[in-house]
Amino acid sequence: MLEVGTKSPDFSLFATPDQRIELNQLKGKRVILAFYPADWSPVCSDQMSLYNETLKYFQKQNAELIGISVDSKWSHLAFSQDRKLHFPLLADFEPKGSVAKMYGVYDEDEGECKRALYVLDEEGIIRWNYLSPVGINPGADGILNALDEMTADKKGI
Repeated sequence: MLEVGTKSPDFSLFATPDQRIELNQLKGKRVILAFYPADWSPVCSDQMSLYNETLKYFQKQNAELIGISVDSKWSHLAFSQDRKLHFPLLADFEPKGSVAKMYGVYDEDEGECKRALYVLDEEGIIRWNYLSPVGINPGADGILNALDEMTADKKGI
């Protein structure tokens, strides 16, 4: 994984079949990157649903959540609609896993993203990261704690 204090690499991936999101478009906001193995898998479904429920807490901290996996934009569209997700899922589909590789979270043996989290500050610097075992939902506590610490640091607390 990329280390805390590292500038996050920029990327551009499909969020919908005809719309791309570039990381640098989110400058000025905190960004949560949630890499996950696959749409429709039980743990990933639970993880993304939990983040959907936690979204308002992320947004109160000026943070945008982005899910990333190697699934196609069409799979993401169906998964997002089925789960009623209110945040973008980005397709790291072709070349497969190129963004996950940049962030050091691509599993070559499985051909999918590892279950990894990054929290970036408003300038795109990595302030927190976490690699979870693939079969375990990492929850939202670590993300919320990282966002709280960033806010406290800004206030000089």
